[in-house]
Amino acid sequence: MSVELARRDLFRGRLARAAKPHGLRPPTAIEEARFLTLCDGCAACAPACPEKVIRLDGDRRPALRFEHGECSFCGACADVCPSDALVRIGVRAWTAKAEIAGRCLAVGGVHCRTCGDACPRAAIRFAPRADGRFLPIVVDDACNGCGACVAPCPVDAVIVKERPEGRGEAA
Repeated sequence: MSVELARRDLFRGRLARAAKPHGLRPPTAIEEARFLTLCDGCAACAPACPEKVIRLDGDRRPALRFEHGECSFCGACADVCPSDALVRIGVRAWTAKAEIAGRCLAVGGVHCRTCGDACPRAAIRFAPRADGRFLPIVVDDACNGCGACVAPCPVDAVIVKERPEGRGEAA
């Protein structure tokens, strides 16, 4: 079984990341229970992704890996899916948003704005604090869950997670 690594993982000596059960499905994926029934693991979606962020999970089903890039929401994965597990019409709502974890350098007092600089929608802002730190805040209304902020983070403090619909708080 071959494992494909992000370049930064190789240079940091992280040869294997702890894999999630399946990760985040592509934005074109239908509701998870139906997706698992329809997706036969043909793997046509991964090579069709121009951004190379679709990787296969342990069951050979597509999962997004933002450490390799960002999703452009192009729909190329749905165009090649023979099983209709990935579709352009009738897709579930995309509720994924970025979140900043506590190991963030800026939270620790180190000047770092890498995630904010990488965000094409300016959804990560830095709020000044009385102690001189500038803390990252994800503006949910601006974040589209593309994952552009994940790979540039030097300490892997940024993740993109599905959120229940209607949750509108900032991370």
